Amino acid sequence: MFPGYFTPGLLLAGKTPTLPDGSLLAHASSLSLPRSSFARTKKRWRASQHITSKRSSYFCTVPKDYPEQFQRLLSCLVDGNQIWAKAAPVLALGVVSLRFARNAKDNRAAIHDLGLAAGNLLLEATARGLFVHQMIGILPNKAREIYGIPEHFEAWTALAIGYKGDPISLPDQLRERDLALRQRKPLKEFIFSGKWQNPSPLVLRR
Repeated sequence: MFPGYFTPGLLLAGKTPTLPDGSLLAHASSLSLPRSSFARTKKRWRASQHITSKRSSYFCTVPKDYPEQFQRLLSCLVDGNQIWAKAAPVLALGVVSLRFARNAKDNRAAIHDLGLAAGNLLLEATARGLFVHQMIGILPNKAREIYGIPEHFEAWTALAIGYKGDPISLPDQLRERDLALRQRKPLKEFIFSGKWQNPSPLVLRR
């Protein structure tokens, strides 16, 4: 947080727990969370990198009470994530379109858009008392095979959505990681001005 600048409380909610509680979410919440990542507000579209608001990020989602479909999506995660994500009431797969639909040119901002959509989803979930654990540890080729993801689209991330679980249920290594105190980098190490690695005056100000 910049000294003298306001940071909303939802952004300071703390670390994301590894283990979600297994309680099922209402279907209304399961469906509306992905919608909140893209939906139009009363006066404007949510932030997007492209003025035409053409979709470049997508979610494949499934609640745990559809067990066959849930297992299909779970199988798209690396083994280390499957261990704990199987307890989540909702899983989602983030997919990007790597080319613009209107001209087939490379879309360099597609991953930016997916990250922004996931961030909007995370804020909405936090406001509802839910937790979201984002994962880069997925199997993109398996996701392509299972979901028929077309050429120039790619599965990039996954999300586990639910209530906070008890880390005691985790394997020893994951439990230690989940309970460990998180150390955040000082702002001066990644917010620069003038040249690379030159800390911005905004973060040096007291």
